[in-house]
Amino acid sequence: MRLVTLSAILSIYLLRANAWEIPENFAETGHSNNWAVLVDTSRFWFNYRHVANVLSIYRSVKRLGIPDSQIILMIADDMACNPRNPRPATVFNNIKQHINVYGDDVEVDYRGYEVTVENFVRLLTGRLPPETPRSKKLLTDEGSNILIYLTGHGGNGFLKFQDSEEITSQELSDALEQMWQKRRYHEILFVVDTCQASSMYEKFYSPNILAVASSLVGEDSLSHHVDPAVGVYIIDRYTYYALDFLEKVEPSSSKKLSEFLKVCPKHYCLSTVGVRTDLFRRDPKTVPVTDFFGSLRPVELTMNIVNVLPAHVNKTQPVEPEVKYTYVSQFPNLSSYT
Repeated sequence: MRLVTLSAILSIYLLRANAWEIPENFAETGHSNNWAVLVDTSRFWFNYRHVANVLSIYRSVKRLGIPDSQIILMIADDMACNPRNPRPATVFNNIKQHINVYGDDVEVDYRGYEVTVENFVRLLTGRLPPETPRSKKLLTDEGSNILIYLTGHGGNGFLKFQDSEEITSQELSDALEQMWQKRRYHEILFVVDTCQASSMYEKFYSPNILAVASSLVGEDSLSHHVDPAVGVYIIDRYTYYALDFLEKVEPSSSKKLSEFLKVCPKHYCLSTVGVRTDLFRRDPKTVPVTDFFGSLRPVELTMNIVNVLPAHVNKTQPVEPEVKYTYVSQFPNLSSYT
């Protein structure tokens, strides 16, 4: 009996020694998918840079693996088709014009006058009409990590939409709280590039949100450079340096969020980047950048044997139909007459 028991214990030990080592917190993370909500709130030609900002971030998250089906892109004006654009169907974020961020595969979900405060709040909270197309819905759940990026004109406690209306920091905070109560997210990285941007996250009170702003209250968020061929500023400073950082990130990168938070020191941005971490439960030094800018590929571990061989398929022989009618030959055989 003792020999049997010792043999069983030894077998279990060998099995465990050869098994995969599973981290203790594997089942506790809750992160199962990634989404991005990218919003340009400004229209008119002189706000060309805001469209370039949002398209630059769109290009980066798409390159890092988030599919278009999980990106909500809202652009308030179509700069690519603006009659003032000297190079139609293009948008550039650099004076060298080596990357057309508009590209040929951009999928804009909300454009022009569809970009409103009401539609933005309804999108976040899931309060959309039943007939809304799937591409205009944020189909997140309690396992979703969401990147929310906003760019446009703002002030102390508000962000302008279409130069005709505005969303306040309180309205935005309440929308995020609704998302938390309805289990529509796991964690949120909130990035806003506008003047006095930090005022937009001051009233946040929902958990698991890490917020980054291009400027503090009382500061302007400035543009980076002008393209003489276009005639206007083509990208903002904060987004320019954020993009420079993201271009060095690969899907398998080990870069952390703490590095992203330092991409634009004051001597580069000419404004002070604001960061709020008190609502975020994890240390940014341990969080990969790809937890928000990339796409998670869920892997399920199992100890069961899974048959990956193709199943046997019964192939039935097709039944040839009986020929009842035939076409008369257009050229009869005349060999019997020769």
